[in-house]
Amino acid sequence: MCGIVGYIGNQKAKEILINGLKSLEYRGYDSAGIATIENNKIDMVKEKGRVANLEASPEIGKLTGTIGIAHTRWATHGKPSKENSHPHMDNSNTFAVVHNGIIENYADLRKFLTDNGYSFISQTDTEVVPNLVHYYFSNDKSENTLNKFLTAVRKAVSDLKGSYALEIISSLFPDVIIVVRKDSPLVIGKGNGENFIASDIPAVLRYTKDFYLLDDNEFAVIYKDKINFYDSSLEPHNKEIKNIEWDAASAEKDGYEDYMLKEINEQPTAIRETIGSRFRLGEPCSFDDIDITKSYLESLNKIFIVACGTAMHAGLVGKAIIEKLCRIPTEVDIASEFRYRDPIIDEKTLCIFVSQSGETADTLAALRLSKSKGAKTLAVSNVIGSTITREADFTIYTHAGPEIAVASTKAYTSQVCLLAILGIYFAELLGSYSKDKLEKFNKTYTNLNVSKEHKKVIYNYIDKERIIKKSNENIDIPFDENSINFVTVSRLVYQKGIDRLIKVHKKLIESGYRHNFYVIGNGPEKEKLERLIKENNVEKTFHLLGQKENPYPYIRKANYFCLLSRFEGYGMVLEEAKILEKKIIITDTAAREAVEGYSNKIILENTEEGIYNGLLDVLENNKQEGKTRENEEKKEQYDNSSIIEEVKELIGE
Repeated sequence: MCGIVGYIGNQKAKEILINGLKSLEYRGYDSAGIATIENNKIDMVKEKGRVANLEASPEIGKLTGTIGIAHTRWATHGKPSKENSHPHMDNSNTFAVVHNGIIENYADLRKFLTDNGYSFISQTDTEVVPNLVHYYFSNDKSENTLNKFLTAVRKAVSDLKGSYALEIISSLFPDVIIVVRKDSPLVIGKGNGENFIASDIPAVLRYTKDFYLLDDNEFAVIYKDKINFYDSSLEPHNKEIKNIEWDAASAEKDGYEDYMLKEINEQPTAIRETIGSRFRLGEPCSFDDIDITKSYLESLNKIFIVACGTAMHAGLVGKAIIEKLCRIPTEVDIASEFRYRDPIIDEKTLCIFVSQSGETADTLAALRLSKSKGAKTLAVSNVIGSTITREADFTIYTHAGPEIAVASTKAYTSQVCLLAILGIYFAELLGSYSKDKLEKFNKTYTNLNVSKEHKKVIYNYIDKERIIKKSNENIDIPFDENSINFVTVSRLVYQKGIDRLIKVHKKLIESGYRHNFYVIGNGPEKEKLERLIKENNVEKTFHLLGQKENPYPYIRKANYFCLLSRFEGYGMVLEEAKILEKKIIITDTAAREAVEGYSNKIILENTEEGIYNGLLDVLENNKQEGKTRENEEKKEQYDNSSIIEEVKELIGE
């Protein structure tokens, strides 16, 4: 459960490293430490206990360097102590390392290094790494170059057996950090003239949303203004950057006493997002992004659901649903046991792997075993671009946002929902279950099948004061103050609904009506929608804002809140808009009951023409109101000027 943070740029590294470590405290740890490069030498501060102890250390104030690495340690080799905490340095104090993972052959490596004159301060497995780097670096008698440093790191890690994510700095090369990983997660955040490293995205999410997700046995040489990537043979290659849509606030407590309470309260949103990504009202499930056919499902002898801990319990629910609806034998296995029991797997087996982070080591090992035996693999994950999603044949995502608390809440309920929807989808393909009953399931999931009386009870539990308070948070909102601004919420996975809205928007713009649409949401078809916006030449007036953990300031500041396509009939969202006393425009007949008795609403016909005519009336009315206000302002200005002239005359000016 150790945590890693790194920084290189123009700012003092210590503040960023401390903040990153604080964001990783949820992982559990017993000590913490920082190393920075100061005037071409490495300075290190380590403390037993909390990050607060490290932050309060008198030595921490002396660190002014702009490159550094940091770590929170969960003791595995050696007791919790200053000596055993990371970072660790080699005997010459030339190289410093932080490490997540386990070096399984550290005892053999320690003996090898001892035989070659090296000594050790700690009891850890990690201390062999900086000394191995020094061993290979010093035995290379060529000129000291960055390539020599990188080669020494590669030779050192080639000796390691086990798992590792490593950050390495050197006093000889004060402008770079070298990182490499195998079976332990590591991400690199790209900034403007600065770069960030972390074992988990939330650690540096406040600084950037653009991340490189390092693959196994991949090296990166990180400068403040560039990053070079290399494979295991040190051949350079390019790497795709991933934009993470999570808000920084989603990784904070946001006013709650602890993360677990926050995430318990986030479950309705997480479930709604997960269901909304796959269901359209009155239509079959949508899994167009996975190439699974009826003939393939009919060929299966068995389905395995493999996971660890809480995710495995979600798999037990998935097993019951898949077997009932699809009549395909389904087994659930704990990933740590799966690969050791020699499971019977072949091309007629579908293996489903569930992992919130997408980095669970045992689950990844089970996935690789299944692929080696010819089975198709499907990943269920919450993190776009995680290792499991890159290695599986197919991937489906929950939409829970970052889960910080150790005890799983919203990730579990989202996994249960997604596995249930997957079971319904398989049954629809196979025709293995009553069509009427499947439609009932569909309706249940889409509308949550709640009666008016039950909805009233649910709505009574909405924290109205909290919504109003959050809506008044001072955040930068890119609205055009000189036009009418519409905000809508969308899963963005159903291009058809947004496609229609873009066409209507373009026609209104061409008719001379100045307005902007802002869409809150995210999904797999975002890139398609961006192309569609560009093709219609409305980039300046139709905006995809991405997912917002706190959408309320956007709703409050907009002129109108809209739900303009059938799949977006979420009564809870409308209830929140009502709390903020917004003008609501809606077409979804399934959600009309959510605005019953609410006077400030406009209901449009659910067709492209109906939406166009309705919005045309809205914009025309605002145009007329604007002219009236403009005339009144002119009149008031005229009257005021007359009074001023009269006053001047009275006082003799």
